[in-house]
Amino acid sequence: MHHMTLTETAKALDAGIVSSRELTQELLGRIDRLDGQLNSFITVTADQALAAADRADQCRAKGEAGPLTGAPIALKDIFCTKGVKTTCGSKMLDSFVAPYDATVVEKLQAAGTVSLGKTNMDEFAMGSSNETSFYGAVKNPWDLNAVPGGSSGGSAAAVAAGLVPAAMGTDTGGSIRQPAAYCGITGLKPTYGRVSRYGMIAYASSLDQGGPMARSAEDCALLMNAIAGHDSRDSTSIARGVPNYSEELSAPLAGLKIGLPKEYFGEGLATDVGNAIQDAIKVFEGLGATVREVSLPHTSYAIPAYYVIAPAEASSNLSRYDGVRFGHRCENPTDLIDLYKRTRAEGFGEEVKRRILIGTHTLSEGFFDAYYKKAQQVRRLIHQDFLDAFEEVDVLMGPAAPTPAFDLGAKKDPVSMYLQDIYTIAINLAGIPGISVPAGFSNGRPVGLQILGTHFAEARLLNVAHQFQQSTDWHLRRPEFAEENA
Repeated sequence: MHHMTLTETAKALDAGIVSSRELTQELLGRIDRLDGQLNSFITVTADQALAAADRADQCRAKGEAGPLTGAPIALKDIFCTKGVKTTCGSKMLDSFVAPYDATVVEKLQAAGTVSLGKTNMDEFAMGSSNETSFYGAVKNPWDLNAVPGGSSGGSAAAVAAGLVPAAMGTDTGGSIRQPAAYCGITGLKPTYGRVSRYGMIAYASSLDQGGPMARSAEDCALLMNAIAGHDSRDSTSIARGVPNYSEELSAPLAGLKIGLPKEYFGEGLATDVGNAIQDAIKVFEGLGATVREVSLPHTSYAIPAYYVIAPAEASSNLSRYDGVRFGHRCENPTDLIDLYKRTRAEGFGEEVKRRILIGTHTLSEGFFDAYYKKAQQVRRLIHQDFLDAFEEVDVLMGPAAPTPAFDLGAKKDPVSMYLQDIYTIAINLAGIPGISVPAGFSNGRPVGLQILGTHFAEARLLNVAHQFQQSTDWHLRRPEFAEENA
């Protein structure tokens, strides 16, 4: 049963081939047997999952089931989940049990899904490798010596290993698309504001966006049908109608205009990755699409702009963790200042501290205009680059990452780690949607094709990705780890 996609799982449940309880028990058993090697989960909610599975089976027996009723999923440990420890991968929140559900969690529960637990992640979503987690690094199922990508690496690894058919992630600078690429699964970063951020613990509020991670575009469409939509509790949520993302999956691609940003195919791109992307483009040409080169001239400024804006917002958002209201608290503080200093020094990891310090500096008097304001001006130029490109083409395509997954511990220098997000960060700065789909391998490790669209073009991206997956089998490949432990 662990081989089934989310779509196949839903069909099997609907046909009565398997019950939600049977499926949940099977996957909980796999997690118990295998996750010690992967470390993809922080918290497994077995009792709650079985209770939810029983409720789903009762709904189905009454004829009240929806498309996702009884389908097992996992949640990145950044989504508040009532009564469940919600840590954000940090010692700071190791003892925090959320008193309410995030909107995404509410919607998934309303759709009848069964959450098996909370997945591991880079601390406060800060990282590109899932090595900054307080709970230890996650391993890539394709090669246990490799990183799964970050920050949603736990979700990506769990899906790739067949521990769960789908999971929720978040994407601030590529944290859904990059781990999806490294782990050979499909991951969608929606338009900013398309999915509510209420109850999603903030890293950088103008960049964070939740989205689905699964084996196929068809699976991601099912999840988007459940989670997308306006939320009055989130001031950044967009009041806009939600289409049925599954309806347009089979639309033909004849006449589709694809743009290849020349900045995404230059120095730094591994040869094998570039070749895999070019092969994927040929598949689209065979489906009737046309291809042309385009330019995103401010691409080189994306990383410096991001690493001013995101740390600045993180500095503000993480100031709430002071040992007073919730989370970690140092022992026997001598006064209020000692409480603040030792609580934050003990509770945050090195990468989080680094970004807080950078952000606090860029927001300080005398530096705000020189750094933060200038970065926001650059952000506007990057946004305009995409708007100009979409005047000429329907979608943009390129690699999701410059290399396949790198080895654990290989990126000691923070800057070299930041450069892994060179092809993903600009999309968050512009607020547009993007999806990564499996498109080949390099030295046995997966390669991801990134497809980008204009604002609220998720249905088109899912259609384009689905048609590619109907013509290829990269998304059907499974790591030996999953096969050997069937």
